[in-house]
Amino acid sequence: MEKQFWTVTEVMEIFEVDEAFLSDLEEEEVLCPVRRKKSPSKVFRVEELERLKLVKALVEDMGVNLPGVEVILRMRQMMFDMRKQFDEILDDLAQEFQGRLKAGK
Repeated sequence: MEKQFWTVTEVMEIFEVDEAFLSDLEEEEVLCPVRRKKSPSKVFRVEELERLKLVKALVEDMGVNLPGVEVILRMRQMMFDMRKQFDEILDDLAQEFQGRLKAGK
């Protein structure tokens, strides 16, 4: 079973970032850690770790600042959403086409 939640300390060690960087990302709403019911400390879901990996690459490898990261992430999400819509349209067209082929026989 894969681990679902990661502590701030674990994330800092894995990604070699400091707490200030994580706080900045949280403040800019780039990352959204959660608080579990019985613990006052913040934890990160796997999805947030994947996002952090991308953010770290953008900041460190490509020199993108946090506002730029926000724009890139927003555009990336829009592209994923558009791709999903496009796939749904293609599925509808395929079903329509199949229905017409069957009706024509």
